[in-house]
Formats: sequence, structure tokens, C-alpha cells
Amino acid sequence: MPHQLIQTEDGSITLYVPELNEHYHSVHGAIQESIHIFIRAGLDFYLTSPEHRPPTEVPLSILEAGFGTGLNAYLSLLRSEELQLPLDYHSVEKYPLPPEEVNRLHYPDQLPAADPGSFAMLHDAPWDCGEQITPLFHLHKYRTDFRSIQFQARFDIVYFDAFNPEVQPHLWTPEVFSRFAQALKPGGILVTYCVKGIVKQALREVGFTLKRLPGPPGKREMLRATKPDRI
Repeated sequence: MPHQLIQTEDGSITLYVPELNEHYHSVHGAIQESIHIFIRAGLDFYLTSPEHRPPTEVPLSILEAGFGTGLNAYLSLLRSEELQLPLDYHSVEKYPLPPEEVNRLHYPDQLPAADPGSFAMLHDAPWDCGEQITPLFHLHKYRTDFRSIQFQARFDIVYFDAFNPEVQPHLWTPEVFSRFAQALKPGGILVTYCVKGIVKQALREVGFTLKRLPGPPGKREMLRATKPDRI
């Protein structure tokens, strides 16, 4: 069944999945939600926080749980261009969107100084191998389940953007979060829109320290989790 196109309150598009009764992004504003949670509270926070040193010789590394519409990746690419910041971006997605649905999103039309070509390149990039999208932005997409990832302390930031735990509870467990904890470098951060009790409990169980933050429009709070130096 094709996803339904929904215009959100900031004018940008999200997709509705009827069989799950779930949206890919907030109906209060798809673009503003992603900027608030993943760019400002994730990428920008990491770069400006006193305890984190911006990368010099090596790119900043991001692991995303849920490539979805590609919006988080695209906003990160635009930020890398704005800051002239090299990014090594890895994203896990079990069910990629078909091209005909990607073509209906039109995110570049709503972002200043955006390059439509780079958005298309993010989606056209092959799965399970790396692709240089711009001179500053390297992408590696994995077509697999979150529960199969195995990385060891190589990422600075995790964007955790799975569907709501009421819809996909198996993706919000201590087992899954332990894999992402292992993937993060000591002091690395995980940001997510979800602040449900079971999510906070699962994150604490694997050793993260948590901070609740003001959420984007339509959502009171969001969550940032930090991996201690030892976990």
C-alpha cells in the first residue's frame, strides 16, 4: 500500500503509513522537527559543547537509525556545507522508500540554498557500500535491521529515529540500545524524539546518562543520551 502524502504545519511533507497508523515525521512540522532534534540538539550541540573537540584530521561520524525519507541525512549534508565540516554519515534502514515516493517529498524546494541534486544522490546511492555525495559528505547506507548492526566505538553521534515504540517496540529495547552504545565513542551522544518511560529505562540499563530537553513544536520534550567514558 503506498504511503499517503501529508502536508505538515510548517509546509513540509511527511508520509503516513496506514497499516501502522504512523507518520515518518511530526505533523506539526517535518523539517522543523528534524532540525530541532537531530541538527540543533545533536550535531550542533556536539560541535559547540566544551567537552567535545570538533574534528580536525578526521570527519565527524554520525550513525542514523532509520534513513526513512532521507531528511535527517539531507539536513546534515546542508549543515556540513554551511560549516565546511567533513561528515561521515552511516544510516540503517530495513525498508527503503521506492523512488516514486521519494520524488514526491520536495524537501529541497523548502530549504534555502539547498541543492536538489544532492538530495536525489542520497537516495540513489547504492546500499551496503560507501558513496561520496559531496566533497565533505560521505554516505554509507545499510539495508538491514537495527538489531544486526555491529560497530565498535567509531561514531560521535547517533540519530535514533525509529517509529514510535508503540508501533515497533522491538527496536527500543536494551538489546538494540546496547548495539548503539557499542557503536559510539566514549562521550558520544544519542538523540531521539521519544521520552517514554520504557525508552529511558532501556537507555539507562545499558549505561547511558540522560537529559530531557525541550521538544520541537507539538512535542513537550525530547531526549539526549550520553555514553560515559566507560560503559
